[in-house]
Amino acid sequence: MIRNWKTTLYNYRHAALLLYFVPYMLWFGWLQGNARPEHWAGSWIDTLIPFQEIFVIPYLLWFFYVAAAVGYFLVRSKPDYFRLCAFLFGGMTVCLAIYTVFPNGQILRPLVFPRDNLLTDAVRTIYLADPPINVCPSIHCFNSIGVNIAIRRSELGRRHKAVRWGSEVLMVLICMSTVFIKQHSIADVFAAILLAVPFYFVVYRGAELARAFRPAPIRTRKVKFENP
Repeated sequence: MIRNWKTTLYNYRHAALLLYFVPYMLWFGWLQGNARPEHWAGSWIDTLIPFQEIFVIPYLLWFFYVAAAVGYFLVRSKPDYFRLCAFLFGGMTVCLAIYTVFPNGQILRPLVFPRDNLLTDAVRTIYLADPPINVCPSIHCFNSIGVNIAIRRSELGRRHKAVRWGSEVLMVLICMSTVFIKQHSIADVFAAILLAVPFYFVVYRGAELARAFRPAPIRTRKVKFENP
């Protein structure tokens, strides 16, 4: 029994990467309690986006979406798991650094909900638990983009069209949800997209780019000298 546990722990030792969440949560928690916004995220586009509590459903599905992807690749594909962790953890760290250097927030939340139902109760609970600070770029959107990229480039995504397109739809709905329940400005979404671009090229295309720009090897020819 003990040997089986040791074998399991050894086979999944790469799960130790998830310890990243310890310093992440400490840093994020400190920011949530101490950050004072000096920059405010917002756009005229936000005024055209109505509050729609139905989008709290994909917003909450984000937690399952990210956890399920990390868990699946942890067990089934170490290369995909390492790339996904590099993308997520790298981007999340950059986001925290931005929040630290450029404390930001938003003032888009409605003072009064237009309707009163279970979904607005869920949004109200989110508002109480998550103050509208440290919002740009949106980690919600950045992580959704990262998970979708990982799924599309994995064997799972290539072999199962339904999984690939289901991930695409859920990613879009999650990004939409952040602005429709007024957790984020549209500017936060675009900032997350811009941040995802370099991480995509570094994490997923880095090796290909390195090969493309690697100088071609110099070929030499052996010359035989014959004695006169």
